Amino acid sequence: MQNSGEPKTGFLGRRELDLPVTIFEVMSRLSDEHKAINLGQGFPDERGPADVLEVAAKAILEGWNQYPPMVGTPDLRQALAAHGKRFYGLDIDWKTEVLVTSGATEALTASLLGLIEPGDEVVLFQPMYDSYLPIVRLAGGVPRFVSLKAPDWSFTRADLEAAFSPKTKLVLINDPLNPAAKVFTRAELELLAEFVQRFDAFAVCDEVYEHIVFDGLAHIPLMTLPGMRDRCLKIGSAGKTFSLTGWKVGYVTGAPHLLQPVVKAHQYITFTTPPNLQTAVAYGLGKDDAYFAGLATGLQAKRDRLADGLRAVGFEVLPSAGTYFVVADVSPFGFDGNDEDFCRRLTAEAGVTAIPVGAFFVQDAPRSFIRFCFSKRDEILDGAVERLMAYFSRK
Repeated sequence: MQNSGEPKTGFLGRRELDLPVTIFEVMSRLSDEHKAINLGQGFPDERGPADVLEVAAKAILEGWNQYPPMVGTPDLRQALAAHGKRFYGLDIDWKTEVLVTSGATEALTASLLGLIEPGDEVVLFQPMYDSYLPIVRLAGGVPRFVSLKAPDWSFTRADLEAAFSPKTKLVLINDPLNPAAKVFTRAELELLAEFVQRFDAFAVCDEVYEHIVFDGLAHIPLMTLPGMRDRCLKIGSAGKTFSLTGWKVGYVTGAPHLLQPVVKAHQYITFTTPPNLQTAVAYGLGKDDAYFAGLATGLQAKRDRLADGLRAVGFEVLPSAGTYFVVADVSPFGFDGNDEDFCRRLTAEAGVTAIPVGAFFVQDAPRSFIRFCFSKRDEILDGAVERLMAYFSRK
């Protein structure tokens, strides 16, 4: 993420993207080497809802196991349209406005490859998920960055004025925001919508954590704001909604004129997604309100458990309004080094792995924030806090 690199010539004599090893792979290897508790990579360690698993198992044994429709099974697309109406009041045509993909990253890839022409400018908010920039560059897009600043990770009108231009094709926004655990406010989204419309641009909205929002806050899809229905692609993830990240079932909702280029890209990437998993996700999206509320309240309790422990250790903990993550400031420890150095030392000496937030920036990166994942069993979180407490008590 640190390297802004232009394409270079590889050993085959071809032009290739300068793609570094992701920070997740770097820190996970180090974690394995030191037998650390890995709170770096964001995935739950529980089994997910039993009834959804049972529906998938039955669909494998008794259902269709050949190619499903390229755009997704009718039952899942209908369920996604109903989901949009139920939670956000959106009227969605399941036949023309919904696409099922093999994970949200494939949805992002198909969306960006489908919409970006070489030379188009793309506005990106940093910190950002690590796949965004490589995909934008692969599509020939020119990134323009808006740097969000702690502790509220917000932006100003001046920030958008500096990033948008007549060449802006689209903006890519992650809400709730993975690296920083930020949920954008209505006022922030209204300001962004103003710029999208003013510059006749589109928005690709990565909303995979849409049901993981805390403290009574509400997720507001950018698509629901006035004038934005036909300018937004909304991306969701069954992996996050049902704590089944290995299933890799994603989906895109958008007006037909935006979705069709995405469908065309999708057909040459993965083409389709396992039909039995689609059957189970369609069932899951129809679960009662108690499930979705419980998902958020259960993870909020884990957030509080880990955050309280980190504060007791001595970290300054930033607000976490959603996602699987909490960000901590390491400044109180007076560490002589940057955030990655701190994470490496924490892994090797304390036996706990976190991710440096600076890895999610291309420029103007802060150097004192690290990110912990709390979507783990309570005993794992408690064990990590115990290790940290023991380590820093020796300092």
